[in-house]
Amino acid sequence: MSETAIIGLVSISDRASEGVYQDKGIPALQDWLGSALASPWRAETRLIPDERAQIEATLIELCDGVGCDLVLTTGGTGPALRDVTPEATLAVGHKEMPGFGEQMRQVSLAFVPTAILSRQVAVIRGKTLIINLPGQPKAIAETLEGLKDGEGRPTVHGIFAAVPYCIDLIGGAYIETHDAVIKAFRPKSAIRPKA
Repeated sequence: MSETAIIGLVSISDRASEGVYQDKGIPALQDWLGSALASPWRAETRLIPDERAQIEATLIELCDGVGCDLVLTTGGTGPALRDVTPEATLAVGHKEMPGFGEQMRQVSLAFVPTAILSRQVAVIRGKTLIINLPGQPKAIAETLEGLKDGEGRPTVHGIFAAVPYCIDLIGGAYIETHDAVIKAFRPKSAIRPKA
């Protein structure tokens, strides 16, 4: 049985949504997912401004209307006055998943001391996992994939290693990854045999 995962990709930026500059968040997410996922998936993309009501409405639409298994947001997670993505995400969530934000900051601290200023959160809404990612394409890949040593072994785990099993637990699509990019972790009892 072939399930296609539906993944919402939301770039939150006043200037990109107004066409002042080209959005880099959605293309970065699509590129990374294209290299990392070994199972079928399709994207639902949205480019919106830093407006809390619009962010909340978009997240609800992607979860409840479109039926996304996963929603990844990028942008709006810093301390600036216009950065309201975490507040909007927490407002629509049913369960908070604090480990994702903690791990993203852990990964980013290996590169910049200002990682402690990032406020990314993750929540579950119904059968959808929503994760706020950083705004920079390089940081998006780093937090999803983690850090590896010279032999390609993880030294700091990326958050995506835990995403497929989390989606299993909430009743979503079965997502498989290319181990060379990111090895999804599941307990042996949760691993499906290859078709």
